[in-house]
This record gives sequence, C-alpha cells and structure tokens, in this order.
Amino acid sequence: MQKDIRHQWFFNHSPETVWKFLTDPELIAQWLMENDFKPVVGHKFQFTTKPKVKVKFDGIVYCEVLEVKPYTNLSYSWKGGSKGQITLDSVVTWTLTPRDGGTDLVLEHKGFKGMKNYLAYFFMNIGWKAKVMKRFSLLIDSNQK
Repeated sequence: MQKDIRHQWFFNHSPETVWKFLTDPELIAQWLMENDFKPVVGHKFQFTTKPKVKVKFDGIVYCEVLEVKPYTNLSYSWKGGSKGQITLDSVVTWTLTPRDGGTDLVLEHKGFKGMKNYLAYFFMNIGWKAKVMKRFSLLIDSNQK
C-alpha cells in the first residue's frame, strides 16, 4: 500500500515570486532546511536538519532534481533514513498555476510505502501543511512588503 501527500495553497504573489522562494537555496533554508539546491535537472543535493533518532532519521535528505519548468513545475527525489540506509524513497513535486493575480501552489509528495513509511507519512503530512508552509507563507509575505 502506498500513501501520497497532496496540499494546495493560494498566494497573492506571481508565479515568478513563488518560484523564487522554491528555488533560491538561501530562501529554502529559511522555510524548509539548509541545502545545496540548484534548479538544474540531475543536480544532486541534500537537505540537512536535526536527526530524529526515534523515527530513524539521521537528519539528511538525499535529493536529485528531476524536473525544472520555470514558474510551472519543480520535482526532486526525496530519500531519507538512518546511517546511510535509505528507508524512504519518494518524490516531491511543486506545481504553480497563475490564478486571480496570484498563484495556486500544489505540493505532491509521493512514494510512502507500507508500514515502514507510515510514521514518515504521518509526520510529514502534518509538517508540510502546518509548519513548513506556514513558514513559507510568512517569509514570502514579509519579503514582498
């Protein structure tokens, strides 16, 4: 059994502005995690954060950029685990659609498989919606005033 995460938000900002906050490594570090991201297909990068031993996460997310369509689509692999053993092999996709002078932003995080990924799915589903995008919204709004 596979579970997927999907959330949608609306921002009163252009797709170009939302794209900037999804692809600038310094901005990403402010709303998500430290990283060495580049919006280049095939670029391998890492997100780093505090390890969470109880859920067998060493604090490193191994990623590779899979798709870059400026102002429209961004996709990267998202692999994590503990001590070099990957237990979550998933894909994050961001889709931007202009609407009413702003942007619809859709997050799809796919690939949570079986019971071994249940806790990751549970915490990340809540985290993307309640924590990460709250920081994203506050940051994008504060930088545009």
